Amino acid sequence: MDLQFHSPNPETTQRAAMQLSTIAPEAGLLVVLTGPLGVGKTVFAKGLALGFGIPADEVTSPTFAICSEYTTADGRVLAHADGYRLADARELEDAGFLDWLAPGTLVALEWGERFRDALPADRLEILISREEDADRPTHRRLKAVASGPVSSAVLREWERLLHAGEQNSRSAR
Repeated sequence: MDLQFHSPNPETTQRAAMQLSTIAPEAGLLVVLTGPLGVGKTVFAKGLALGFGIPADEVTSPTFAICSEYTTADGRVLAHADGYRLADARELEDAGFLDWLAPGTLVALEWGERFRDALPADRLEILISREEDADRPTHRRLKAVASGPVSSAVLREWERLLHAGEQNSRSAR
């Protein structure tokens, strides 16, 4: 199952991520964020944090730390990880990847496509790409692909929330 949508600016990308985090299952979820440098993977992670009640300005790219964990008052955890500097799946595991997959944790893994064979089969992959329009440099295309039963259920609900949000913003105009 997949979902594609357009984001005209970073704020819209963050709002979409906020909606996703509000429906993250208690069992946990792996969200793999892919795309070139500077396309908005960390912007998306900041939106996930906002949905958990974590201020976006507390979230920075964990390129050198590999993983930053944020815990909410109700015990949910956002693990924001960056695999850019990791050489292989062994280094990902050594960094604590299996621990990040604990119940109640939403894992946002940037550059996870580099370790696809080491990732759980049930995951949500989000490819963020730039629109090829020089007049709209902030526009992004997001494609989300679910690969298992949990991620598919999350993706269906996220699609419903995104469409409801579009209809609400049209009604307000």
